[in-house]
Amino acid sequence: MRQFLKNFALITVGLIAGVAATIQLSATAQQNATLPLDELRTLSNVFAQIKREYVEPIEDKQLLTDAVKGMVSSLDPHSTFLDKKDFSEMQEQTSGKFAGLGIEITSEDGLVKVLNPIEDSPAARAGLQAGDLITRLDDKPVRGMSLDKAVRTMRGTPGTKITLTIYRKSEERSFPVTITRAEIKVQSVKTKILDNDIAWIRVTSFQERTVPDLAKKLSEIAAQDPKLKGVILDLRNNGGGLLQGAVGVAAAFLPANVVIVSTKGQSPDSKQVFNATPEMYRLNEAGDPLAGVPEIFKKIPMVVLVNAYSASASEIVAGALQDYKRATIIGKTTFGKGSVQTVRPLSNDSALKITTAYYFTPSGKSIQAYGIKPDIAVDQNKDGDPDDVLITREIDSEKHLRNKQSSEERLIADREKRRLEELQRIEEKNAKKTPEEKEKEKSKKPTELGSADDFMLSQAVAFIDGQPVKRSSSKLE
Repeated sequence: MRQFLKNFALITVGLIAGVAATIQLSATAQQNATLPLDELRTLSNVFAQIKREYVEPIEDKQLLTDAVKGMVSSLDPHSTFLDKKDFSEMQEQTSGKFAGLGIEITSEDGLVKVLNPIEDSPAARAGLQAGDLITRLDDKPVRGMSLDKAVRTMRGTPGTKITLTIYRKSEERSFPVTITRAEIKVQSVKTKILDNDIAWIRVTSFQERTVPDLAKKLSEIAAQDPKLKGVILDLRNNGGGLLQGAVGVAAAFLPANVVIVSTKGQSPDSKQVFNATPEMYRLNEAGDPLAGVPEIFKKIPMVVLVNAYSASASEIVAGALQDYKRATIIGKTTFGKGSVQTVRPLSNDSALKITTAYYFTPSGKSIQAYGIKPDIAVDQNKDGDPDDVLITREIDSEKHLRNKQSSEERLIADREKRRLEELQRIEEKNAKKTPEEKEKEKSKKPTELGSADDFMLSQAVAFIDGQPVKRSSSKLE
């Protein structure tokens, strides 16, 4: 099994751009496939027609590469053809070090939305804020550009510059920001002890160093506060990463050997069970990276914070801790990305990232499209989260894989009904606001996760302290 994990290093695809799929490092076995002659003739005829008659000449390699990309992208939102640059960037992201601007992003209404500027990064120093919308990259409009292409455009050689056009909703204005690219080193585990002997542990993504770094931080916390009475694992805005990282993070809080996640697909290799054992979560370390974690973290009360941007590996961790009733899940329904991608090298400069399996929680529940529903739904902001109705989840993607465990059509219809009801409720609430209240709302800055103003975090603390929790009034939850 250890050799299998070395050759089949799984990486979960997340919401945040650049966090990529499963890597198959060994050579891909060639399989015979019968190709339909009629369709091949059609392809050949189209290729020839384009070469003869298209308004401008196109190289053969470009045409065929685009044909392959189209074929793969038609499968589902997470399957894609990777050229040499794409593959290299994916490996950089999972190592936690890459050259770029230092922002976590997602898409919103065809634009690129800033989720979080990484601390002490070029983006943070330039003043970018969570919630900012990027409308142009240099002279190119973002609308119509894929998120992957936007990520590639923003990355580049350290020292080079790029100009972003930003639209800031709170100020109702657009303005340009020129940022110099730099090498970004992402610290995936952040911790602090709150005033009332509760540990806050934020995992921003699942990388090669996440499990050993988490183990070190947990030992430090236990040494600093012997009276520790609770732990909050914050997975908000965490779009995924290495599967081994997810298994290890869950294992730090669960009994040894229990099932964390299982996968199932068409090929025999896709049918796997991942347990809380060192063979399943260590990567480059010898021995057990969790060996020194104090036992207190398997016993004290625990809350996991999630939101709509918690995806893939985050959902695996939340699902496992929820199934074993080890933690109470607080926040919003997660993204719903419950499929495995495998990267198969095709040549020295290309690879195929293809969806090969579904994820299942320990109880056998599929995460796909549905996500993880919180035990207690809580808003990010004290006054509610009106923007929630605009957030796009996996289930909203046109070509998303269906969840085969229940009728998805009914779920989609019910979700749309509740979304419209929520929109109507928000409109009625906004109509009652005074001009002063509306102006105050516009100038409100996004909440910094982990700060004293973090309402969702305060409700997690209240829950551990046995105090009342203000539940979300959103009809979507």
